[in-house]
Amino acid sequence: MSSLANTDPEIAALIEKERLRQTNGLELIASENVVSKAVLETAGSILTNKYAEGYPGKRYYGGCEYYDIIENLAKDRLCKLFGAEYANVQPHSGSGANMAVYFSTINYGDKIMSMKLSEGGHLSHGSPVSFSGKMYDVVQYGVDHETEVIDYAALADMARKEKPQMIVCGASAYPREIDFKAFGEIAEDVGSSCVADIAHIAGLVATGLHNSPIDVLPFTTTTTHKTLRGPRGGAIMCREEFGQAINKAVFPGLQGGPLMHIIAAKAVCFKEALSQSYKDYCKQVVNNAQTLAATLDSEGYRLVSGGTDNHLMLLDLSDKGLTGLQAENALHDAGITVNKNTIPRETLSPFVTSGLRIGTPAVTSRGMKEEEMKAIGHFIATVLNDIENKEKIAEVRTEVEALASKFAIYAVTE
Repeated sequence: MSSLANTDPEIAALIEKERLRQTNGLELIASENVVSKAVLETAGSILTNKYAEGYPGKRYYGGCEYYDIIENLAKDRLCKLFGAEYANVQPHSGSGANMAVYFSTINYGDKIMSMKLSEGGHLSHGSPVSFSGKMYDVVQYGVDHETEVIDYAALADMARKEKPQMIVCGASAYPREIDFKAFGEIAEDVGSSCVADIAHIAGLVATGLHNSPIDVLPFTTTTTHKTLRGPRGGAIMCREEFGQAINKAVFPGLQGGPLMHIIAAKAVCFKEALSQSYKDYCKQVVNNAQTLAATLDSEGYRLVSGGTDNHLMLLDLSDKGLTGLQAENALHDAGITVNKNTIPRETLSPFVTSGLRIGTPAVTSRGMKEEEMKAIGHFIATVLNDIENKEKIAEVRTEVEALASKFAIYAVTE
């Protein structure tokens, strides 16, 4: 960091503050993780200097011979990881990947059927504030308000009534396993296309801890920075027959030059995800989530749907007289980072919410296991049980820092 410190000490100081925040606290945001030093090094490499518009073997600039090899490696590794026929690794984000699938498959104004944002969906699945909600006619399904899980029979009835051109499945705040085969059968029944957004659960899908949409749906999108533990970015997998249409939708349809330093970092991430150690990591992510959920349940906190099958859980704080915003702020003061989140039957605004979303990927990357999850669950309950007690929150922060100090983000020897 010496060059940055000399050139821009203000930015260097802010990066150092953020390093200390991550190191001394506990990141429990379900969409965040800790990349390896190899991914970090690749993302900050000399590859950022080059324009490489186009695709391998068909670039608009000279000097791309090594970039062609890198991009092909990323595509091949991603296909191997998921068993996919075709991949595009150029999307800058998961939202961009979703947009490319829509653009390649349906027309402006066509009908999309997707999950409500307030009950677990994502902005890019049809929210009125997103491009997806502005460009398409959107109808949305939710969860059953008794079980708080997807009712596939009700979903099938909606699809037959609405006859959408595209069904979107996948979520950003749904703690249970999604039945992609059921979605495929519903889409086939009504003559709809279907895309699975596995941004959150990609690592679990890749390692067999969650069923896969690859063989049952024509399109799958993902981010690479959540459970996949790679750089911030997106990717698309599809059947071979749709490959060229996806390519055209990404470039020149939506994006210009690809971020080749990030694509190289994606390739590193995919190689890491093919290892046994990564499979073990993903198993621990799920075990940790279930242990943390059980601990919070034992502390008297209601879990949406009663628990979790994946890497995240949703807490319903409404019976505690707390809002998600209050809880997020108090836990932040204790060195625990979570995010407020809407829950089924939400009555408050998305800026306040009745719930919290909590995930285990980042703390698991640091090496924490079940015993640490029990301690973290106790920390959370201690803060939320006496949310106005600044002295108690400060005590928890000291305990949080002591726990975090035992699990370095980047060991000195790495």
